[in-house]
Amino acid sequence: MAILRGFTPFSKPPKLHHFSQSRVLIFVKSLISVHKSISRGSSIIHNAIRPSSISKAATFAFPETENKVRLSEELCKETEETLEWPSICAQVSSFASTAAGRAACQRSGLPSGQDRAESQKLLDQTAAAALLPQALDFSGIEDVSDIVRLAVAGELLTVRELCTVQRSLQAARRVLQDLERIGESSDRFTPLLEILQDCDFMTELVENIGYCIDCTLSIILDRASATLESVRLERKENMEKLDTLLKEVSVSVYQAGGIDSPLITKRRSRMCVGIKASHKSLLPGGVVLSVSSSGATYFMEPRDAIELNNMEVRLSNAERTEELAVLGFLTAEVAGSETRIRCLMEKILELDFACARGAYAKWMNGVCPAFIEDFEKIDSERDGNNLLVDIEGIQHPLLLEPFLRSLSPVPKQQAGAAKMLSQSDQAMNSGKVFEGKAPVPLDIKVQNTKKVVVISGPNTGGKTATMKTLGLAAIMSKAGLFLPARNTPRLPWFDQILADIGDHQSLEHSLSTFSAHISCICKILEAASEKSLVLIDEIGCGTDPSEGVALSTSILQHLAGCVSLAMVTTHYADLSLLKATDSRFENAAMEFCMDTLQPTYHILWGSTGNSNALSIAKSIGFDQEVLDRAQQWVQRLLPDKQKERQGLLYQSLLEERNCLEAQAKEAASILSEVKKLHFEINSEAEDLDNREAALKAKETKSIQQELRSVSSRMDDIIKKFEKQLENANPDQFNSIMRVAEAAIASIVASHSASGSMLTEETEYHSTYMPQVGDKVYVKGLGDKLATVIETLAEDGTAMVQYGKIRIRAKRNDMKPVNNVKDIFNRSIPPLKEQRRFAQRVIVAENKDDDSTFGPAVRTSKNTVDLRGMRVDEAALRLQMAISECKSYGVLFVVHGMGTGAVKERTLDILRSHPRVAKFEEENPMNYGCTIAYIK
Repeated sequence: MAILRGFTPFSKPPKLHHFSQSRVLIFVKSLISVHKSISRGSSIIHNAIRPSSISKAATFAFPETENKVRLSEELCKETEETLEWPSICAQVSSFASTAAGRAACQRSGLPSGQDRAESQKLLDQTAAAALLPQALDFSGIEDVSDIVRLAVAGELLTVRELCTVQRSLQAARRVLQDLERIGESSDRFTPLLEILQDCDFMTELVENIGYCIDCTLSIILDRASATLESVRLERKENMEKLDTLLKEVSVSVYQAGGIDSPLITKRRSRMCVGIKASHKSLLPGGVVLSVSSSGATYFMEPRDAIELNNMEVRLSNAERTEELAVLGFLTAEVAGSETRIRCLMEKILELDFACARGAYAKWMNGVCPAFIEDFEKIDSERDGNNLLVDIEGIQHPLLLEPFLRSLSPVPKQQAGAAKMLSQSDQAMNSGKVFEGKAPVPLDIKVQNTKKVVVISGPNTGGKTATMKTLGLAAIMSKAGLFLPARNTPRLPWFDQILADIGDHQSLEHSLSTFSAHISCICKILEAASEKSLVLIDEIGCGTDPSEGVALSTSILQHLAGCVSLAMVTTHYADLSLLKATDSRFENAAMEFCMDTLQPTYHILWGSTGNSNALSIAKSIGFDQEVLDRAQQWVQRLLPDKQKERQGLLYQSLLEERNCLEAQAKEAASILSEVKKLHFEINSEAEDLDNREAALKAKETKSIQQELRSVSSRMDDIIKKFEKQLENANPDQFNSIMRVAEAAIASIVASHSASGSMLTEETEYHSTYMPQVGDKVYVKGLGDKLATVIETLAEDGTAMVQYGKIRIRAKRNDMKPVNNVKDIFNRSIPPLKEQRRFAQRVIVAENKDDDSTFGPAVRTSKNTVDLRGMRVDEAALRLQMAISECKSYGVLFVVHGMGTGAVKERTLDILRSHPRVAKFEEENPMNYGCTIAYIK
């Protein structure tokens, strides 16, 4: 290969030396045959140790294990089809960026973790992809597996195919560079960087293709080899000579009348001129290459052009030979890089899957699930959080899709991705339940000690949908997908999800409904392990109820001892009694509203549900006479009206539960408001502390600078005084001392308290005019230091600010700060006193003492400032603020004084607005501010 490429490690990009056509083809074929031999040898070694060979060899020793593995794979595949996992993969395919990624998702090829660590790795990749500030650019990456396979098989790749390989490798490198640039600022993207960390991007192969081929024009460049460059140069010179000769001959023939106009053309791959048949004697020794259809025109090759045409044919063949040599060299390079190219494309596919999962998570507002290990179960039991499965507010992704699509359509969404879950749960996706609304969220909470969950309830109540949602959540978690739920879903890592849902009746295989049902359960019992999740719909149905209950009880007791969790649905009330005798069992019921005769699709844990067959039949419109007769039979079968008492007790428990839930929500809302208010008050207090510390630091720095300045001036005066004493006569001592004393007195006078600070407060108040930026002590603020932010108004008041508190104060209540030291002569109240004072200033009086409204504490979030606006603009802003204000909230409307137009318009709106329950006009503590109470 080094001889063919003809370069040393320090040479320029490789050029092909001149080889004859036969030698080049023989050499390329030998390279490909050697590569195929190596590949064949490696495949022999691989086949010798591949898992299938091992499993086949192990079949003789462990035939039962091999059959169990095969059975598990078949059941897991059937379960994925039953739970409609392919539809979830089709949803994810809409977010894939590469053609290979979309095709793999549509084939249900979304990778799934084979153990807990691998699934956690997939979840970490999804979390990192969901945090990407922008989508990665996968454009230019194409599926080159077929091209590589052709190269390995010995087929000569075309220029276009080689350019495709080059573009894909370059685009893969750009993806890594983009990811590295994004990951410079944070370690959160490390799981994505690890995918491409050790990949070989085959820079040398990319450079060789780019050096030999211009992919923009799809041509082989002259520099690809020295021979090719020489041949093309020689051919160009030969064509120039041939063209010049033919032009001269055609012109002479035209001038002799042998043709109507000069004509140069190509016939049989040779250049020639056109001439009339009657004048062919004008070209003695010429060769007739072709004749026109009418026979009137001959296409002749002049005698002098024969050798030039022969040279053109030879050079054209030589050029093609050299081009084939270049393509053969590059093909061999691609074939030799087969393993590295396939590895890189697999890593790119893995990164595309991760980005697709991240985009899918953001689209459905999903949250990352957490896996529970055995040691975590023990810790959770110790801490009181004894839940094996803790999923709150989960929604089925396929039922959620129509709602999300109406909000933000998915690009290239696959048609039919959201199929109906089953005939028994069609009502959950019907217009009666929600039309344009999100599906009802489910809370799935199973304790650690429970192994079997028995769900009962009415038909079309959502039992099967609940079971499918749990199964699908387990599969999605294993595959690294986020769940459309709230908080952090917690569930175990299940090695298998096995389900028997639906009717497996088959006339072809002579299976009835019951036999097909039992056959499937038999396979599940054989394949299940201690880490499996088993889902069975309508267990024991299709046969005599007494035998069905007995068989179902035995199956459930067996499952309780051999699987991690089993969830079944049933209409047999006797199965719900197992909880009383076996602590491993748990009951759950689907809620049914007796008032509307409609299911609510809420699951009630620890309860037993009724089938409500007669109620559902009545809501459908069944004949009342038939229903009355059925009710009589119910009363005969259930003496002493036990069923009715049970129903009344159930309804009373539901009402009590609803009441408690409402009270809990109200208490949670009040607690949230109190926490929010507490946080805002603490923020205000901390802000006051920060301002106090900053002011102290600033004034301290100013005083220190002033002291340094005074000290420097005093030093200058003393030095000057000493120097004058040395050179002065005794008679001049008095005058020198007077000058020095005057200089010192001027410094003392400039840094002493002004006379106005020592006068009576009433005298100063009569002369002081506050200016914007002045520091003043305000009597209404407890002599706190404030800043003037507005000049004196006509009514003799000015706006001052203390921290975030703004009030209007009279001129007589303000005393300016003329001495910097005076700031520190006043004690600063502690933090608690500031908080109490801030609340005392801001809290407005509630005249009606209505406890339904929130506390009247003014913050930046509940204040609307209308000052400086026009009347119409202020009215629009106030109406928007009232609309945005939450119910039973307090709104502070700052309108100022000015001309009073904004204030009058504000009061008119507050009087007429339907959401305003009452309002309090401005007072001395809230000057220019009206407080509105919003319904």
